[in-house]
Amino acid sequence: MTDVQPARRGLLVAGALGGFGLIAAGAGRAAAEDSASSTLDAVRSSGSLKIGVAQGEPWFFKDQASGEWKGIGWGVGVALARELNVQPVPVETSWGTAIAGLQAGQFDVMFAMDATPQRALAAEFPVQPMFFYAQAVLAKDGLDAATWQALNKPDVKIGVVLGTSPDRDITVRLPQAEIQRFPNADEAGAAFASGRVDALSLFHPALVMMAKRLRRGTVLVPTPVRASASSAGVRREADKSWRDWVGHAIGYLYETGETQRIYEEFLAFRGIDPTKAPGLVPATWTRG
Repeated sequence: MTDVQPARRGLLVAGALGGFGLIAAGAGRAAAEDSASSTLDAVRSSGSLKIGVAQGEPWFFKDQASGEWKGIGWGVGVALARELNVQPVPVETSWGTAIAGLQAGQFDVMFAMDATPQRALAAEFPVQPMFFYAQAVLAKDGLDAATWQALNKPDVKIGVVLGTSPDRDITVRLPQAEIQRFPNADEAGAAFASGRVDALSLFHPALVMMAKRLRRGTVLVPTPVRASASSAGVRREADKSWRDWVGHAIGYLYETGETQRIYEEFLAFRGIDPTKAPGLVPATWTRG
């Protein structure tokens, strides 16, 4: 298991130190940033929180029967809207155009968005992580995937999505295994279902959903754990009150277990036993 909490504290410390740097540099940038009233003021005065939503389980899922949105990102958005005493409003977008949607003011926040260096050039992210997830494997029955070393063998075929973080990590971590790269998760899933690969590697929430769809395999988090933090993207503006409030809110939801509860509620809705799936809390990553 990995010690995620020290890593999380490191993020908070880094964010705090970065904040002092921003104070020094902020005077020169302030004129270039939006000088209008803050998003927080706009949300409260309008009575609505516009949330970017992009189909992709378990982050966002539109129930075709009811037309309602569900998932981790939507559930956290509803919780934040409740705290503000406003109505949550879904605004459909895509993962590829979400940053542009934020910049254009189409929506106020996009949850379950990782704060990559490229995204951080065009949008802002709170210091507090929204939740943690781990790089995992969907393993065929009988495959030893308790550790990464157990998978590092020439006779193990493992599939990844080309260009993703798991692809880059697996390339370094499993030099002896046969790595097969696919253009998207659907094609990777088809390869696993047909037996062309012995395992797939993605971040674990996505694999939990894939295992349900394919009705085969077991989701495991091999050790040593490779953990990553997700976040929430907001529009860049001079007034940081919205970014900071979103950070405090998502941090509170995670620390109090509400984010995990939202995730488990979605799993149950999709017919998955939450007690048998790795959760968003590191202590649950050995389940499954």
